[in-house]
Amino acid sequence: MARWHFLLAVALSIQFSPAWSSAGEDPLVPDAPTDYELHKLLVDTINQVEQNYVEPIDRRKLVEAAIRGVLRELDDYSGYVAPENMGGFRTAVSQQFGGIGVEVDIVRGQLTVISPLIGSPAYRAGLIAGDWIAEIDGKPTKGLRLDEAIELMKGETGTSVALKIRHSGHPDTEDVTLTREVIRLETVLGDERDENGQWDYMLDDDLRIGYVRVTGFGHSTAQDLRKVLDGLKKDNLAGLILDLRFNPGGLLSSAIQVADLFVSEGKIVSTAGRNVEEQTWEAKKRGTFEGFPIAVLVNRYSASASEIVAACLQDHQRAVVIGERTYGKGSVQRVIEMEGGHSALKLTTAGYHRPNGKNIDRHPGDTAEDEWGVKPNDGYDLVLNDRDTGALMRYRRSRDALKAKPEGGTPPAESGGTAIEGNTEGNLEESGFVDRQQGMALDFLRKQLSKQVAKTPGDGVPTDAELAGVPVESPGSTAKPVQDESARPAAAAVNH
Repeated sequence: MARWHFLLAVALSIQFSPAWSSAGEDPLVPDAPTDYELHKLLVDTINQVEQNYVEPIDRRKLVEAAIRGVLRELDDYSGYVAPENMGGFRTAVSQQFGGIGVEVDIVRGQLTVISPLIGSPAYRAGLIAGDWIAEIDGKPTKGLRLDEAIELMKGETGTSVALKIRHSGHPDTEDVTLTREVIRLETVLGDERDENGQWDYMLDDDLRIGYVRVTGFGHSTAQDLRKVLDGLKKDNLAGLILDLRFNPGGLLSSAIQVADLFVSEGKIVSTAGRNVEEQTWEAKKRGTFEGFPIAVLVNRYSASASEIVAACLQDHQRAVVIGERTYGKGSVQRVIEMEGGHSALKLTTAGYHRPNGKNIDRHPGDTAEDEWGVKPNDGYDLVLNDRDTGALMRYRRSRDALKAKPEGGTPPAESGGTAIEGNTEGNLEESGFVDRQQGMALDFLRKQLSKQVAKTPGDGVPTDAELAGVPVESPGSTAKPVQDESARPAAAAVNH
């Protein structure tokens, strides 16, 4: 019996013995596995699960789960884009897609038009804020998730989609067939739309203070912003509010181009990584918009590319930053196409630094005392609580909605504004909301313009030392009337 036990032990030791070290080294320490052995381990594991797991499981699901497991060992911004998500990912990057051009939301369980995009198929067909979309290609929308409804309306350009519409305030439905077109998302917005549905970029007509809101950084953002600034300059622009609140970022190249619109020389941003050479982008004098002060609005949801712009303008003393400390996302992701472009990896390959060399990225474990993000200038920190942030989001959304009657369309119902509500928690109420952060920016610019009576043209924004002596007034009402809507806790998703 003892001999049998000995032979069994030898057999087991042979079957499961690892690759031991060479002579003269500790025999209990195995050699480090080669890349081939590690890859084989992964493939063997997937094979074993696929063949022997108690229930059938798709091999691609296993592979994608393994990919996600690898990327979980990295930072929060690296990720895998599966084939079914590539369409939405490309839309986020390119800011365009095939569709009918309508912003929608679920209101009291019903798919509701928030606003059509100017010139889109939905706009030309007469869809307006508050319309209910009852069916899409014969499929009832009741009970559909928002993303499911959006996917039904999107599609190849030139194809058609049939909608059953119930206009706000009217009991009857209307059948509308629309042809999908290339829809380009707006990223450069004004304060509100005029009676023709166009953006009004002048916030204070008397003092010529402009207001531009950049909601993301896509391929055409800098070009669109330049057009707006050209128009404002023709209207004798004297001061500008650049609103980057809730801006989750976008393309690094777009952020550089936008910053270069306002800075005539010096460093815009620099990047460095393990396998990429350090790069520095410098501003160019040609085409710079100068000669007027700028206030940049940011909040805790301003991230990535928006932080690059805010930090650049602040470091060059081209603008005063007002609002809240930004998110703190200072890394650059490279998109690596896989499977011939059917899927992709979003991989962090570098980090970036602001012109003064300081870090922007908020690392795990960083505290409020550490160096990260972009802080408002001294005296211009105005933090909103969650309720006020939610109210601000909904206030801005109400002003974005196209309320004017499109040609051939139906006027919105006189319903107290409930048609453009984007939640299911009650009606939209107008209760005198004041954007205090915007009010602080207006106060700053008004002071600077009053000082310029004794300053030579083109002096621009004062230095930090000059700012230290400027008292901060309580933000008053803006030059144009503002309205509020019922508040709810903030629910802003940050896209990277």
